Amino acid sequence: MSGGVEFFLIKEMISNSIIFLGSTKFSEQILISLIENKCDIKAIFSIPEKFRISYSKEKVTNTNFADLSKLAKSFSIPFFLVDSEKGKRLIDFKSEIEKLSSKVIIAAGWYYMIPKQIRDIPENGAWGIHASLLPNYAGGAPLVWAMINGEKETGVSLFKMEEGVDDGAIILQEKISIDYDDTIKTLLEKALISSKKILLSALNQKSVKYNPQDKSKIKIYPQRSPEDGEIDWSLDDEKIRNFVRAQTKPYPGAWTKINNKKVIVWDISIEELNNN
Repeated sequence: MSGGVEFFLIKEMISNSIIFLGSTKFSEQILISLIENKCDIKAIFSIPEKFRISYSKEKVTNTNFADLSKLAKSFSIPFFLVDSEKGKRLIDFKSEIEKLSSKVIIAAGWYYMIPKQIRDIPENGAWGIHASLLPNYAGGAPLVWAMINGEKETGVSLFKMEEGVDDGAIILQEKISIDYDDTIKTLLEKALISSKKILLSALNQKSVKYNPQDKSKIKIYPQRSPEDGEIDWSLDDEKIRNFVRAQTKPYPGAWTKINNKKVIVWDISIEELNNN
């Protein structure tokens, strides 16, 4: 998909057969929405709460983790854990995925690259949900970065996954506002609502239009860890406020040190001092 627009005609609505990849509370809510809308979930693949990833020598902790095995058990859906610590990568499940005969893979809240050998198994490939208006804010923690940077608008993108990071052709997008009183919690809620909407819309179409991204405009932001939350008090007031509200609950929080003790800052406001 190097140029123009590609249409893919689907004989039946593809919501009839899905393999789901996810590991977060966002993943859980997307999955519940699919189940409630009578989508046939062939299998669920997930990642442990603590897992290894390329940018860290130590295991990282998924601070927004959800145990999807409970949903799998409740609805009798096959469940697989992709645990690199135990030598299990997604590619190791290739034979199981081939047997499932799904029409599409949906990845939401997924931290590993999906190999081409896996993406090519379903007739419609693998679709990802990313919480930005791609090509803006590709990569890790897009909502956090957008709020830290003082953006007034962001969005969600449904796209077809390719070799690069969040660089596949766009299927659907929806804008969401970042209002002055928003925190990362309320912004996550907005992104969830929009994500459910565009995913169900795409799954119930009989044809899907793929709009290639301009890859020259993609800027990949890094994942964030709790250590990245230290407040720089030399910044101006509004930047400090954005930094704090971008990392408040449900995330680990921005922090500072007082008397050499780490203190979490969950909320902050800007007030004019009356010197009279």
